[in-house]
Amino acid sequence: MSGDGAPARSKRAVDAEQRRDRIVEVAMRHFAKDGFRGARVEDIAHEVGIAKGTVFLDFGSKEALFLAAYQRAVRLLPAWLDAPTEIVDQGFWATLDWWLVRTEEFVTSDPVPNRIAQIGRYDTGLGLRQPIDRFMRSEDPYGTLEFVEFGVTRGEVRNDVDVEMLASMLDWLAEKFQDALVSEDLDPGLIHRRPERRGMRIKEFVEILRDGILAREDD
Repeated sequence: MSGDGAPARSKRAVDAEQRRDRIVEVAMRHFAKDGFRGARVEDIAHEVGIAKGTVFLDFGSKEALFLAAYQRAVRLLPAWLDAPTEIVDQGFWATLDWWLVRTEEFVTSDPVPNRIAQIGRYDTGLGLRQPIDRFMRSEDPYGTLEFVEFGVTRGEVRNDVDVEMLASMLDWLAEKFQDALVSEDLDPGLIHRRPERRGMRIKEFVEILRDGILAREDD
């Protein structure tokens, strides 16, 4: 028993948890480099120094291992309201613009979790999309709902639409736009074909979004 009366965790349980953490850590690098389909469980196991079967014993499947890697990755990424205080103090739209302008810089500074998040959106089948979507809805790791509520409270975002609907819209639209900013493969030709228009495209995106969710004078 531990000093507070709770049973002490066995060394075996601690070792198993540390092993799982190490597997996920290594798996993140492999998935980021090779994608979900290209990463090999045997390569991950070899780097960890365990048998391939141990990975399946701990996680059950490659899909479950990727889900664990994805969950860790997005928890490492900042939320909307993690922008600098002086930016957040300027409000919802200033904060949104700050993140969009710095998208490429942000992704480059922490490439592995950002790449894992992108792979979760584009390189997985429906069998993984469902648990990923459930996780994103239940945990809201980017704090999108809080961010939208922040905008509503400040009178910058309309309050006549359910905030969960607005948060979902922001997630969908901002993710796709930011993916286009950082990846030519995901750009429908708006940004990378004419890179000098990048700043203009960000401004246009924000303006279109404002037209949809900006607080109205009679709200």
